[in-house]
Amino acid sequence: MSITAFRSVCFVVSCMAATTASAAVNFEQEILPFLTKKCIDCHKAPFEENGKKKEPKAGLRLDASWAIVKGSENGPVLTAGAPDKSAIYESVMLPKDDDGHMPPKGDDLTKEEIALLKKWIEEGANFGGWIGSTLGMPAGAATELAKPFKPRPHDLFYASLEKEVKPLGDDVIAKVKAGGAQVSPVKVESPLVRVDFLTGVSKCDDAKVEGILSIKENIVQLDLGRTVITDGALKTVGQLPRLVSLDLRQTKITDAGLEALSGLKKLQTINLYGTEITDSGLKHLAKIKSLKNVYLWQSKATKAGVKQLTAAIPGVKASVE
Repeated sequence: MSITAFRSVCFVVSCMAATTASAAVNFEQEILPFLTKKCIDCHKAPFEENGKKKEPKAGLRLDASWAIVKGSENGPVLTAGAPDKSAIYESVMLPKDDDGHMPPKGDDLTKEEIALLKKWIEEGANFGGWIGSTLGMPAGAATELAKPFKPRPHDLFYASLEKEVKPLGDDVIAKVKAGGAQVSPVKVESPLVRVDFLTGVSKCDDAKVEGILSIKENIVQLDLGRTVITDGALKTVGQLPRLVSLDLRQTKITDAGLEALSGLKKLQTINLYGTEITDSGLKHLAKIKSLKNVYLWQSKATKAGVKQLTAAIPGVKASVE
């Protein structure tokens, strides 16, 4: 990886980083120990064993900060400030029988360790000066990692939304969680929340999604990726007035279902990776003028459809590749 490419990755990560007034998680003291114990054996610099060279699984190394930022052969695994966009977090949340669950063997991360990992990412994924192994490290990598984090663009937008809602009561949150959802604040002491079903994607259907309506005023991020929802769930999603980010990747939703989202005035990001959405569905999305990012990889949409969408919403970023 060239230093220019590495700088580009670091810039994206730093620009999406979050800050918080509470005591930050110390990576080297609190995160590194359980990564070393449960993950690094399979994800470290290449080495020889019994005369054979061993490569890190999926090309992912967790033995160095710069390597974690670089990611795996499948792309980045860490997006500072956004656990829902960080494969390093999502993989430990998958069910044990899911092929993507990590670690695949041995002891899973405990609930406390998972919570620390999530909080560390939410706070900006700051390595605090830890570099780790320098084997294969690009020149200048340490300097890039030392640069201060900048607030995510979303943080400024969320600040205005926070003034519109009241914090949720513990009893209300508990009821939603009992229905299978995970609910967490987008940042410390914020009344705005992120909702996902990562611990039970195969059980999340339209009825489960309907159960989040009691907190609809506070939801700004919703992850329904890989769940078994249908277009019926999108009728519920369309009732979330402050929804900013929506993940529908690898679900069975259709073009017709997207029409239910046309009234979302705050929606900025929608992930339709691996869906059956076509250019007809993009016509519904064209009505959502707040959109900034539309992910369409491995969908049925075409370049022609994307061109029409970007013409309808100036500045929106969308691609089928």
